[in-house]
Amino acid sequence: MTQELIEGFLEAIPLPAVLVDQTERFIGANAAGTTLLGQQLKGRHFATILRQPGVTAAIEACLQDKSARTARHLSNDGAQDTTFEVSLRYVPGIGAVNGGAVLLCFTDVTEREQAGQMRRDFVANVSHELRTPLTALMGFIETLRGAARDDPAARDRFLAIMEGEASRMNRLVGDLLSLNRVESAERVRPKEKLDLTAHLTSTLKSMQLLAEAGNVALSLEAPDEPVHVTGDSDQLQQVFTNLIENAIKYGGDEVRVVLTPMERDPALRAPAARIQVIDNGPGIDPVHLPRLTERFYRADSHRSRELGGTGLGLAIVKHIINRHRGRLRVESDLGAGASFTVILPQ
Repeated sequence: MTQELIEGFLEAIPLPAVLVDQTERFIGANAAGTTLLGQQLKGRHFATILRQPGVTAAIEACLQDKSARTARHLSNDGAQDTTFEVSLRYVPGIGAVNGGAVLLCFTDVTEREQAGQMRRDFVANVSHELRTPLTALMGFIETLRGAARDDPAARDRFLAIMEGEASRMNRLVGDLLSLNRVESAERVRPKEKLDLTAHLTSTLKSMQLLAEAGNVALSLEAPDEPVHVTGDSDQLQQVFTNLIENAIKYGGDEVRVVLTPMERDPALRAPAARIQVIDNGPGIDPVHLPRLTERFYRADSHRSRELGGTGLGLAIVKHIINRHRGRLRVESDLGAGASFTVILPQ
């Protein structure tokens, strides 16, 4: 097999691929293979390039017994760590004195690994969030059966706490179901035509009692004429309710909702409506901003749990806005309040 034929054969493989012959040196690589492992491969010993023990051991074993092997290769593309599944197959009749060679094909499984890690993290987080109230409930039940059996004052106090913990679990289950529904419909474009001005006015009215209980002044700044978008009424109601409720709970004593129609938004490259929820509270440390929409991530976990937060609200908001092909932007500094901006195409 000529070198030209080897190179043509490797280029026809739609994955990074290299050949190592019985001299344990690279005798060929396709363009994707050289991009992954380096340009000057040919003629070099594989151990000087592939320094990961699992891969080098698999090559040596494959050269010796000619059996198929798989291994894992870890790399970095400059932005993140990447994981490759390496398939090794023996090819007879090529290489030095036609002694045969090992073909290595690299399949990028980074997304699969990340998805698996996300699932594991999600299960661990849900388990942790449910275990705390369950442990509290079990402890109070045991106390009520024992020492507090004949103590009416303690019984009433414990039952009130148990009701709070049960409500917390109920909110968590409700948010998990809501997140599942939103993710399932994320690729389905909404078709309903909505007036955002009327929608936001209705949302603020429904939040008025919560605002009054927290001594928070709510205000809406919107054009007199209707601002229309295409969207899902219930889901957008969920977005605005979540953002305004968060501002009331974690912000200061004033929450402003500002609706602005834009002829052209630079990010969407189209006419858009911008909805800003602005508070004058203590603000959020900028270090937390990139992770706020992650499931169960809390900038202040203790305060969030005290106020009944599940850590899923902003994750739900993000998925709903993605479904509407919109954008979510968060701006904040410590001591300077926070601004949550939703941009929806008109």
